[in-house]
Amino acid sequence: MTTSVTTAAKPVARRTRAGSARRRQARAAWLFMLPTLVVLGVFVVWPMLQALYLSFTDYQVFAPARWIGLGNYQKLLSDPAFGNALVNTLYYAAVTTPVSVALALGLALMLNRPMPLRGFVRTAVFVPVVISLAIVAIAWSFLLDPDIGLLSYWLSKVGIVSGQGWLRDPSLAMPAVMLVGIWKNVGFYMVMYLAGLQSIPTALYEAARVDGAGAWPQFRRITWPLLANQTMLIVILAAISTLQAFDQIFVMTHGGPFFRTETLVMMTYRVGFKEFQFGYAAAVSWALVLLIFVLSMLQTAYFRKRAVTY
Repeated sequence: MTTSVTTAAKPVARRTRAGSARRRQARAAWLFMLPTLVVLGVFVVWPMLQALYLSFTDYQVFAPARWIGLGNYQKLLSDPAFGNALVNTLYYAAVTTPVSVALALGLALMLNRPMPLRGFVRTAVFVPVVISLAIVAIAWSFLLDPDIGLLSYWLSKVGIVSGQGWLRDPSLAMPAVMLVGIWKNVGFYMVMYLAGLQSIPTALYEAARVDGAGAWPQFRRITWPLLANQTMLIVILAAISTLQAFDQIFVMTHGGPFFRTETLVMMTYRVGFKEFQFGYAAAVSWALVLLIFVLSMLQTAYFRKRAVTY
């Protein structure tokens, strides 16, 4: 009888020890994350909550805040400036996101193979990522200047740029800021794709070659499906980044010409810090937050069905 009781007690003791170990690990994890959580709470979550409160008021700095409920959000629906900024934001994101992802994948496939100066090329593509976007935008502004810009001069010789230059032309200003955004971020996405490519088992490619599969069937049947996880993360990050585009637009065009490059973030800046309508600016910013949240959820739901494990 004593032996049976002792035997039954052993699994209980093991489960108790395992539960205690998991609790210690959880406490250690929370302790490690605590400094970051405090910083995020103070500098991200709290300002967002403050902005949410302001979006329900008519706060304008020079007058006491007055609660107006959904007044600012109702104004958004009839404001042509908001409609223009929303269209510009979606246009920027719809072009920049897929182009950045496609270029990153192409560069990763090319630089994942042995080639001369591969390390140098990888570094050259990645360097823009670590440079301040404002500094990059200043440099590109000089390159695209119609009077002194070297790139503008070369393009004008083939008839691509008009006499007023990219940044002053309403039809070319948005492509110019898109070009800078793509050039700045493509290296970061390339590195993420490189990590995904190097995690794919080489045995799969060897088996495909034995079966006579060429480069395109290998990519379509092996590489692309097994990069679904990386693609999901990259597309979501790229979409969020493009929807928040501000730096290069502020430096290069200030939202012009004729508001053709004014995005929702630029409109938030203009309304808040130039017109001092902080309540309305907060409403614009929260409209952008909701847009990013909805698009991120849709993208996550789409890619989750294609997630792979191997």
